[in-house]
Amino acid sequence: MAKLTKVEIIAALKEMTIVELNDLVKAVEVEFGVTAAAGAAPAAAVVEEEVVAAKGPSEVSLVLKAVGPTKVAVIKAVQAITGLGLMDAKKLVDGAPVAIKEKISPVEAEEHKKALVAAGAEVEIK
Repeated sequence: MAKLTKVEIIAALKEMTIVELNDLVKAVEVEFGVTAAAGAAPAAAVVEEEVVAAKGPSEVSLVLKAVGPTKVAVIKAVQAITGLGLMDAKKLVDGAPVAIKEKISPVEAEEHKKALVAAGAEVEIK
């Protein structure tokens, strides 16, 4: 049997009726042990959203509770996280307890928290 090209297969599919295409899909599923589940990806996304919702909030705030002994390191960390200038970051740190970032993902908040704790700050995620 001669090997068919993709173009030839597509041309043959274009000539088939819906019933013939349906039968072909079923035959391929049986032959290869697979399923052509068109709704599988959206269903998986819904399940993933439900799992995330069950775990906790989708948006949190990162709050600087206390500066700690290394104020300069904390100011630099806040500057890197927020994108503020040096003076604005210093003012923000001096106002502790204060929200550093609001309405961020829990994953992002954890990353920022690690950086701030490494700089010597006391941080809380709300």
